[in-house]
Amino acid sequence: MDRFDTLLAFVRVVEAGSFTKAAQTLHMSKTTVSQLVRQLEARLQVKLLHRTTRQVKVTPEGAAYYDRVARLLGDLQDADDVLAGDLAAPRGRLRIDVPSPFARLILMPALPGFHQRYPDIQIVMGVSDRNVDVIGENVDCVIRGGEITVPSLVARRVADLRLGVYAAPDYLRAHGTPAHPAELDQEPHHIVGYLRSSSGSIAPIKLRRGEEEVEVKGRYVVAADDGNAYVAAGVAGMGVLCAPRYMAGPHVKKGELTPLFEEWQLAPMPLYLAYPQNRHVSARLRVFIRWIDELASQSL
Repeated sequence: MDRFDTLLAFVRVVEAGSFTKAAQTLHMSKTTVSQLVRQLEARLQVKLLHRTTRQVKVTPEGAAYYDRVARLLGDLQDADDVLAGDLAAPRGRLRIDVPSPFARLILMPALPGFHQRYPDIQIVMGVSDRNVDVIGENVDCVIRGGEITVPSLVARRVADLRLGVYAAPDYLRAHGTPAHPAELDQEPHHIVGYLRSSSGSIAPIKLRRGEEEVEVKGRYVVAADDGNAYVAAGVAGMGVLCAPRYMAGPHVKKGELTPLFEEWQLAPMPLYLAYPQNRHVSARLRVFIRWIDELASQSL
């Protein structure tokens, strides 16, 4: 192993917070990664990492060294990109993670155009609403609805998703059409619960009409942590739901969902693209970000 390997191993361990996760992203054994970092510490005669059985923490000296090495490796990647003409024709694998409705309704239908523009980029897509360990799982970027509070990520706002409240015609025939949002907290009404991945709690529905504000918590008989399953439960008549219009729109057109409380306003949900702040932003990620901006402006 050369000096480059030792530096790369150290950077990945710091970013992942784990020798095991770093080894997975580098396609090396955990033992090899550990040996590389120990070799680096021996050469520098400085302890870079505190190791315990449960976690790895960077020392103050290691944090300062990491900042410089991460920039150095990023500059080296930039040089490689320029020499290979990567800025003109980006290539390589791009790992992303996106919510399932966004993948199904927005991203997948538009991907042929992206592939035609950048045929040498290979996209590996995780589809989920879960909290992804972007650094530890070596994901290039994630797209998520709602605020992103992880300090190690750069969050780029790409859209504001308009929300609406909906119910299936079968549900309304069985339970009646509510005239006021507060009725959703009373029998016989119930909601479809959306489980927030950050806390596992049910997201309330907040509405405003002039100076009047209502927060609906509601009772539920089914809750889901996936956007597609959440909307499907509403279409099946399992309760009232609050969803982005791009998700509910196709079902409204088919008559499978009916909009409610159209004179009330709901605060839009921000949609973010996020990536690690200390990791080199490759040419393929830069063009993907620009493409997502274009796609969001046209489709959301």
